[in-house]
Amino acid sequence: MMMMMMMGIIITMCNILFSLSRVFGFYKGILPPILAETPKRAVKFFTFEQYKKLLNLTPLSPGLALSVAGLGAGLTEAVVVNPFEVVKVSLQANRDSFTEQPSSFAQARHIIKSEGFGFRGLNKGLTSTLGRHGVFNMIYFGFYFNVKDAIPTSPDPTLEFMRKFAIGLVSGTISSCVNIPFDVAKSRIQGPQPVPGEIKYRTCFQSMALVYREEGYLALYKGLVPKIMRLGPGGAVMLLVYEYVSGWLQRNW
Repeated sequence: MMMMMMMGIIITMCNILFSLSRVFGFYKGILPPILAETPKRAVKFFTFEQYKKLLNLTPLSPGLALSVAGLGAGLTEAVVVNPFEVVKVSLQANRDSFTEQPSSFAQARHIIKSEGFGFRGLNKGLTSTLGRHGVFNMIYFGFYFNVKDAIPTSPDPTLEFMRKFAIGLVSGTISSCVNIPFDVAKSRIQGPQPVPGEIKYRTCFQSMALVYREEGYLALYKGLVPKIMRLGPGGAVMLLVYEYVSGWLQRNW
């Protein structure tokens, strides 16, 4: 009887561990984006401010200068974040169980050892990442600051907060809708190829054309809804934090 109880406990524990391993599978590749997030955001907003200052010295209109500064910030951000994206996608595409999952650093070493640092290795899909971040930030910053200046401010702090949040939400949503074909191309290039050993998706626009030809126009918008759910409100929060923190720093420093 005692033996059966022990066996039952062991089987139950094994089932729990097995279930947990399946749950953890949803978090494959989480470390690279966590490691990339701080430098990514720092690069985005720091370079945006620097490009904005430089463009203020040019004959560009203020509204256009903000969009171009966003484009420059996005391109710079993409160069920083792309190696993390390559590692993240390769981990997420790994179909082995969670217990057999290599660490992020081990996966990065494996990619460097087998493919190097170039466009087939740690910088695979760089052009698509440049397009994704460049287009997103060009619209994101340009739309937000131009529309925010066009709509009258409110003396009520709560209404003013809601005004900025709503503009940021729309900004993140529109940016996501426009740049998602680049995101799809990036995922196809950096992810596992349909035929092992055969590279089907090679470059950004070649991948877009191939997806369009084989799967139709709507295939270039796969994953749009979860992307909007993440970057719509997320983009609004990010811009609000940027504005309030930037304002506080300027007042106190």
